[in-house]
Amino acid sequence: MSTTTASATAPAADHPATTVKKPDPARARRRRRLSQWGFIAPAVIFMVLFFGYPLVRNVLMSFQDYSPSTFFDGKAPFNGTDNWSKVFQDDLFGKALWHTVVFTIGSLIGQFGIGLALAVFFTKRFPLNGVLRSLILLPWLVPMVVSGIVWRRILDQDTGVLNSFLDTFGASGATPWLTSPGMALFSVILVNIWIGIPFNMVILYGGLQEVPKELYEAASLDGASAWRTFRSITLPLLKPVITVVLVLGFMSTVKILDLILALTDGGPADSTQTLGTLTYQNSFVQLDFGAGAVVGNVLILISAVFAVFYLRANRSEGK
Repeated sequence: MSTTTASATAPAADHPATTVKKPDPARARRRRRLSQWGFIAPAVIFMVLFFGYPLVRNVLMSFQDYSPSTFFDGKAPFNGTDNWSKVFQDDLFGKALWHTVVFTIGSLIGQFGIGLALAVFFTKRFPLNGVLRSLILLPWLVPMVVSGIVWRRILDQDTGVLNSFLDTFGASGATPWLTSPGMALFSVILVNIWIGIPFNMVILYGGLQEVPKELYEAASLDGASAWRTFRSITLPLLKPVITVVLVLGFMSTVKILDLILALTDGGPADSTQTLGTLTYQNSFVQLDFGAGAVVGNVLILISAVFAVFYLRANRSEGK
């Protein structure tokens, strides 16, 4: 009996117990890091090819004597800061910079003010609320060039709908909206406000939906007026959304080109010339690519400053 048991258990001694190999932490971290870079790599390659390379080429072009002839043979000599000096000494650059400031600030004030008023208005429940909100989105959906062409016909001094409408009420029906140097920039700002209102309204309306309704109920019980409630509850809680709207609105407004080209082409008498249109005029009308690159770099620098401000504001709000 004992002999049988020994012989049965003997083969088990010939096979040692299998040892489990512990995973290498360093190797696991490397694999995780490689997988992370695998997901990031397409975005990085896209940014380098379509943003980084054109940006570097634009900066280099601003220090080169880039003319149509050198554009084709690829031998553009460096001329130091000649392009920068020529642009900054040009009176048109100062005018374009001032027009850009006025156009941007005027557009942002109008878009944000009306957009906020509409957002607050649409928080109230009433019939056709959704239909009206959908209709207000139409200016945002129409391509900007199409909007510019339509508004150019509306604002035409002789055959425009707006002057005809004003004439029926006894007002001045021959206002030179786009042909007067004193009126053209104002008219372009009004059109851009019309285009930007839907964006502001949608973002601000979404922010208003996140404000707790209990705060409004408590303010009502305390006898707070509508203005006091708006100033003490709505605006403070809406501050992160307001920051996003204003910064993104600035970055999209400061470089607008197609709308101004469709409405006035920078005229009359350069009264609607901005940094965006000046870049286009220098590069593709006068074929002075170096000067156009300089103005383009100024625009990029201004946008970068506000992009940093936007990121810092978001970071401070997230803490």
